[in-house]
Amino acid sequence: MGRTGTTRRRALMVTGAAAAAVLTGCSTEEQERRRTSGSVADPARAEAALRRRLATASGALLDQYDAVIAQHPALSGQLTALRAAVAEHVTALAGPAVTALPAVAPPAVPADAGAALKALATAERRISDAHSASLVDAEPELARLLASVAAAGAGHAYLLTKRDS
Repeated sequence: MGRTGTTRRRALMVTGAAAAAVLTGCSTEEQERRRTSGSVADPARAEAALRRRLATASGALLDQYDAVIAQHPALSGQLTALRAAVAEHVTALAGPAVTALPAVAPPAVPADAGAALKALATAERRISDAHSASLVDAEPELARLLASVAAAGAGHAYLLTKRDS
């Protein structure tokens, strides 16, 4: 005798489809609300401002890497690859619309190399969190980039603390 009624597979399929419809509707409604409320008068200008802000934050992190390497040359072997990745993040986040970034003075570098690595890890986490928080304001293409850069920053923070222990 065959099964009748709702199967577990069918219930999951219907629930998943309903959830997708709700999520799609919410994001579409949110985008429409932004367009009609006037909160984003010029999407290109808003994206350029967001990119500039995020690239400036990443640029400050890059400056912090440079300051740590200058004060603790013995760490350069450990930090060079991470620093290069942050430099690529700055370039990618700035994009073609951002031509110049403001200079931001890096914080003082601790005299102890371990403390300097911990300070870098803290900065990486802070920047990663900022990128993650900006996902809601970003258009899809920029949001994908931000998610990737945020994940890389979280990985850098882990590596910086892992090396110290």
